[in-house]
Amino acid sequence: MHSLKKYIYNPFAIALSFLLLLVLVFTVLWILIPPPPKVIEMATGFPTGLYYQFGERLKKELASDGVKLEVKATGGTVDNLALLNDPRSGVHYAMIQGGVADVSQYPNLVSIAGMFYEPVWVWYRETSFKSEGGRLQVLGQLKGKRVAIGNEGSGTLALSTALLKISGISEKDIDAEKLKPDQAIAKLNNGDLDAVFIVAAAEAPVLEKFYKIPGIRLMNFDQADAYTRNLPYLSKVNVPRGLLSIQYDLPRQDIQVVAPTATLVTQNNVSPAMISLLLSASYDILKSYSRLQKAGEFPSSLGMDFPLHVDAEIYLKDGPSFLHRHLPFWTAVWVGRFVKIVIPLIVIFIPLFTYIPSAKNFFLRLKLAQVYAELRELEKNALNPDLKERNFKDLEGIERRVNNIKVSMMDAKELYDLKGHVGEVRTRLMHLYT
Repeated sequence: MHSLKKYIYNPFAIALSFLLLLVLVFTVLWILIPPPPKVIEMATGFPTGLYYQFGERLKKELASDGVKLEVKATGGTVDNLALLNDPRSGVHYAMIQGGVADVSQYPNLVSIAGMFYEPVWVWYRETSFKSEGGRLQVLGQLKGKRVAIGNEGSGTLALSTALLKISGISEKDIDAEKLKPDQAIAKLNNGDLDAVFIVAAAEAPVLEKFYKIPGIRLMNFDQADAYTRNLPYLSKVNVPRGLLSIQYDLPRQDIQVVAPTATLVTQNNVSPAMISLLLSASYDILKSYSRLQKAGEFPSSLGMDFPLHVDAEIYLKDGPSFLHRHLPFWTAVWVGRFVKIVIPLIVIFIPLFTYIPSAKNFFLRLKLAQVYAELRELEKNALNPDLKERNFKDLEGIERRVNNIKVSMMDAKELYDLKGHVGEVRTRLMHLYT
């Protein structure tokens, strides 16, 4: 018990305890604020699509900052949503086509930014629409035709189905085939299809495979404005003549198409540092995606299904943080983590510092009170002559302890008062025993 009291009253012990507490809290906060991962996986689409090509370019950009991106080829948006929503899949990010997801089914997903337009291209054989002058201008003309509407798991299938439904076309009205892009291209080339739906950015390599197919054209959506009013996730995009290919003169006239926005989506527990890194890298990549969008239009906070992550919103509005503007990525990450930890510590411990003088004064008074209690006990025993030697011995011990007490200038009076009272007790003992 005496050693415990000695520990409690020892200023060095108090300082050491405080330091250990500080280290403990710092360690806990450090664990609670983990660094961003150095290896991430992103679900994209077919290797011939722009999702995959965008992922590959993003991979190169991130590698320069020490982050390894694994690009996963998939069947498209629906597959990507399933992977992103499955914690066992290992997929952290995914490209998602606007208008496909039922957001209520994915409460843990958020958008980082819209990356580019993905027009709905409807390629058709002119000979299949002879009665209409070889032109396909409204989707109602597809009734009774053989049409590829996209493969299972793809955003093309989801969007083409929505467009056909709103156009009053049921599955019974057309001979629909759910084909992958390469399968649809082969069948269109062989004359086994009348039209093919494909959702892809103008820069997507898969579109080039349509250019050499003879006798095909691109549909002009005469009802584009009506579709965008009924399906708000769609935008109307004007496509100048020859934009896809000047060599093959595609399209052969100015056309208008409808387009959802391709969005980079992630889980809502994503590291803010990764959002900053991905957006920074995306800006550099999207400078070359200029066929349909204006310079600086993407990455964008518009046209997304999932709510925008708060850190992405800040980045898109104000740009990168001060640390990420002036420091290398990982340096900024570690400095940022340190700052996020130090600020809570300051908030926690600064109020404690205001109590240190009170606590110090309390312990001093407790120590002095113990001495006074021992002095009272001595005075009680002073009337017993048999306890003379013991009383003087106890008094000498008290005097030694009192002389070893260290106090600040502010507390010196209380110490000297105690010494005076100890002296008075010695004087009374000597008077009684002489």
